[in-house]
Amino acid sequence: MRTSRFLLPLSAAVVLVVAGCGSSPSAGSGAGGPAPAPSSAGPTAADPAGSAAVGLGRNPAVAAKASPAAGPARAGNPNGHAPVPAEARAVDTSRPTRVIGTGTPGSCTSQAVVAAVAAGGIITFSCGPDPVTITMTATAKIRNANGPRIVLDGGGKVTLSGAGKRRILYMNTCDEAQGFTTSHCQDQDHPQLTVQNLTFADGNSTGERVEGGGGGAIFVRGGRFKVVNSRFVRNRCDGTGPDLGGAAIRVLSQSQGLPVYVVDSTFGGAAGQGGQCANGGALSSIGVSWIVLNSVLSHNSAVGRGANPAKAGTPGGGSGGAIYCDGNRFTVRIAGSVIEDNHANEGGGAVFFVSNDRTGTMRIEGSTMRRNRSDGFETPGLPGIFSSAPPLPPSPDLRVGGQTGSWRVPALPGPGRANVSPPNSARAWRYSVRSISPVAKRRARISAGVSGRPGHRNRVPALSETIAQTARANTPSGTTAMKIQPTGPMPHP
Repeated sequence: MRTSRFLLPLSAAVVLVVAGCGSSPSAGSGAGGPAPAPSSAGPTAADPAGSAAVGLGRNPAVAAKASPAAGPARAGNPNGHAPVPAEARAVDTSRPTRVIGTGTPGSCTSQAVVAAVAAGGIITFSCGPDPVTITMTATAKIRNANGPRIVLDGGGKVTLSGAGKRRILYMNTCDEAQGFTTSHCQDQDHPQLTVQNLTFADGNSTGERVEGGGGGAIFVRGGRFKVVNSRFVRNRCDGTGPDLGGAAIRVLSQSQGLPVYVVDSTFGGAAGQGGQCANGGALSSIGVSWIVLNSVLSHNSAVGRGANPAKAGTPGGGSGGAIYCDGNRFTVRIAGSVIEDNHANEGGGAVFFVSNDRTGTMRIEGSTMRRNRSDGFETPGLPGIFSSAPPLPPSPDLRVGGQTGSWRVPALPGPGRANVSPPNSARAWRYSVRSISPVAKRRARISAGVSGRPGHRNRVPALSETIAQTARANTPSGTTAMKIQPTGPMPHP
């Protein structure tokens, strides 16, 4: 086995330790059936509360359908051997808070799932001895005041299906409809959601644009989230949009910047089983850290066109065939995993990784990456990957002044590109730009007319076309400052 290592000595770095000729998981692991339960439970104690059956009704239109007893191989990469930390392992569900179903497929309904998830706690299923598929007629939504821990454990026999019509599972600490529990919803330690030993099939969040959309099977904002021994097949979200993504999972905000764990799980796994979305055919996030261990991500697609920011005349998107990660300070670690046969219409057939302020890091180790096609662009020397790290300098720090005072805005990657989003209360503005070079320690001044639309992302023209430079002492090495000042209001374009 040939191993390659790439070290990018910039503040946003990628360390790649990739198996050049690893073994793929067995073909059975890509099937659309439930994932068998792990042989051992994790170290976390179960909820001491007594269990309650929540098998609601026997409507045959929404009851579970039995599948053949013979299930596929366990989800994830059977050849992955990355150590799994205690907090990332499956939760012990031997003493559930509530049980969906009363022992038959017909007792396992969409209504029962929705009710159990809203009530919270440790949730298991009793749907009979054979694998079953529960077709969801409504999205199961977590109530933020319940829990604080919600564990959904399918026991390796349950598939939750969105029937190609709806998202399957939703958690959002900043959604008033689900209840506010703190004054800082974007950074709170609860609810803590775990999905394990489940299959999520045919979820579809197309048209769901709350929080920017995405998350065909699961959408999460806030609290904590992890996935263990689960399978995601044929999930979808909107096919266009510069920053929208996550056919299987979309995550925004996690408590104290702690990571989302994805362990022993499969996304796609076989031709025709992968997810499709504008960006991130499997996973997508903004400003969120991930640790992906011993998993398989294959046959997923980023189907948007025009990248981010969207090229003129395009709707945007098309990056990160399997994984799309954007933001500032966050980390991505992929270990013991297989990422293959994914496709992006634009950049990063396997992974699109952009740390706007160059403080983020990505590490890929002990993993197989192959046949991930990038139709538009990728980082030289890193097939299937687009990373903001090489060869760009540190991202500018933007300060924008206007009627509402000053605020800070992250910059997009690329020489001379900036991303300016005035607050929603501001009027449209025309901006002038001043850039300070970190390398030559010189001040460069240019003036550029830019339309600034409230609540929109607005591109500043290339700063590389500087006209005058004057010496400037005491510029900290490795930093870039840029000031954007309004020179006068203008109507919305």
